[in-house]
Amino acid sequence: MRVNTCVFIKCSKPVADSKGMEKFDLPKRLQGSAPSVWNEYIALAMQYKPLNLGQGFPDDAAPEYVTNALADIAKDANPLLHQYTRGNGHVRLVQALSKLYSGLVGRDVNPLNEILVTSGAYEALYSTIMGHVDNGDEVIIIEPFFDCYEPMVKMANGVPRFIPLKLSEKEGPISSADWVLDVAELEKMFNEKTKVIILNTPHNPTGKVFNRKELEVIADLCRKWNVLCVSDEVYEWLVFDGVEHVRICTLPGMWDRTITIGSAGKTFSVTGWKIGWAYGPHQLIRNLQMVHQNSVYTCPTPIQESVARSFEVELARLGNPESYFLSLPHELKPKRDFMAKFLSEAGMRPTIPEGGYFMLADWTPLAAKLNLESEPDKYRDYKFTKWMTKNMGLQGIPPSAFYSEPNKHLGEDFVRYCFIKKQENLNKAAELLKSWK
Repeated sequence: MRVNTCVFIKCSKPVADSKGMEKFDLPKRLQGSAPSVWNEYIALAMQYKPLNLGQGFPDDAAPEYVTNALADIAKDANPLLHQYTRGNGHVRLVQALSKLYSGLVGRDVNPLNEILVTSGAYEALYSTIMGHVDNGDEVIIIEPFFDCYEPMVKMANGVPRFIPLKLSEKEGPISSADWVLDVAELEKMFNEKTKVIILNTPHNPTGKVFNRKELEVIADLCRKWNVLCVSDEVYEWLVFDGVEHVRICTLPGMWDRTITIGSAGKTFSVTGWKIGWAYGPHQLIRNLQMVHQNSVYTCPTPIQESVARSFEVELARLGNPESYFLSLPHELKPKRDFMAKFLSEAGMRPTIPEGGYFMLADWTPLAAKLNLESEPDKYRDYKFTKWMTKNMGLQGIPPSAFYSEPNKHLGEDFVRYCFIKKQENLNKAAELLKSWK
């Protein structure tokens, strides 16, 4: 005989009605935060299935030696490669990073106490900001900025202060070098409360590579006001046209006040691996280690081992043409130029990036062709990108998402596209715009 074992229990009266649920609202330090642009535009892409040139990830295969390393580890006889590894970074990886950056910055970088391996550059930023920003500390953020900077500062109870890059008025082609800081305005930002300035070079989304003179201005102000520079350099290998990527930590007096952040995802075109790092003097890195050990603790051992083996391959051929660090920007430059060409032919006005793999374009010359009133969004670049996604099947990202609320109008005339895509997909984008024209 089958017995019904279900038990029905009469519910007791709820402890609190819905009016009491405000107890579980966002904490004050998170209030004002909104869902990121990525959540909204990923959902939009899933619904309309456009050609997605918005999100910043490659759609082509990573180097074989990189993916083969992970496959080899999966079959490796060493069982410890699948267990926890050292919390602050797998030893083989931090040793490879130490060898690489010691040569690049011209000083010995201690692998055990001057490097922290993190869950992507995202966590490196988080651990840096949470580890160094205290109540009321002011943090200077250069606009447009990667959209996590501001909420992270607020989560640390810091005070974000914004200064925009401004596009110089000129005739003819626009370069990312034409996006500049107002030095007098920057000088006024620094004061006794300033704790940190966040620098991103090569810059997302403009593609600007800050030159030595520009970095010296920032360094002078950091030294004058005793300010920490957080240098987000995840696109460090992606520079074009002979432009030099200068690491600000190499400028006089800056090693002791700089934390530099890097990314395996950007370096080896494996963004899904989510391995990043921060390096700098131990007295700065130890703060990050404290945050890391009490949140993430450690990153996946097989992925770290794979990244380490990949760096070892590159270290053996660093500076040679076959190095992926040189071949990738060489492969991307024609794609950059092709995108600039088809955007220009469509009537937009692109900014030619010196680095990274994004391109901003002024879309407003096309405004007469659009019915943006069909989109209810507040900002014009959101209207434009959503209209294009739904009606043209081509998705970009609205750059106003990378500005503070008072300055969002500075991004409204632009759209951001990504060119680290298969040539066939760039060709499709060109055809979509050509057929529309």
